[in-house]
Amino acid sequence: MSPSDTHTETVETDVGTARVTWRSAARPRFVLAVSHGAGGGIEARDLQALAGELPAHGVTVALVEQPWRVAGKKLAPAPKTLDVGWRGIWPALAKPGRPVIAGGRSAGARVACRTAGELGAVAVLALSFPLHPPGRPDRSRAAELLGAGVPTLVVQGGNDPFGKPAEFPPGEHELVEVPYGDHGFAVPKRAPVGQDEAMAVITGRVMEWIASLAPLPG
Repeated sequence: MSPSDTHTETVETDVGTARVTWRSAARPRFVLAVSHGAGGGIEARDLQALAGELPAHGVTVALVEQPWRVAGKKLAPAPKTLDVGWRGIWPALAKPGRPVIAGGRSAGARVACRTAGELGAVAVLALSFPLHPPGRPDRSRAAELLGAGVPTLVVQGGNDPFGKPAEFPPGEHELVEVPYGDHGFAVPKRAPVGQDEAMAVITGRVMEWIASLAPLPG
């Protein structure tokens, strides 16, 4: 990817300044907008893998940093505030004029699910969806996932303490398991699947899913 394919812009929202790092496809058919979780940023291995791979396949990737992260705060605000920030960023994501897939990892996946219908997302990509807090399966967030209202792909680590694949309820969503992966898709060194292979599972299945969403616009 050449340097000209990457640029960053700031976006003002009602809860502060957000930042979008664009990895642009030469002839984009979709925009995949993905935000980070509550404990990290867009440097997450899965977000970077998607941003590195998808533009060559006609998908522009927008890496979204919520205002709290741009401001240098260490703790994410309440879910309602995250939703306000995402709504404020959305016009910039839709501006290229291509169908937008709303996505994110962990807390970002929850935001994408909660707001997909109202914002007009064509689909949702939920990376490491936090089905419940670790050790608290009684505090399920399944309703957010099941209520997305658009085609949804969940990509979940096989050893994710926030919800293993087998714990997910049946629904309209598709689910891909990353073998041995934890909440950040890290795999143990002794696992028969290496880290590069785990990332290839993510990028490969996401590309297949995007290709299946609809007849792609020209």
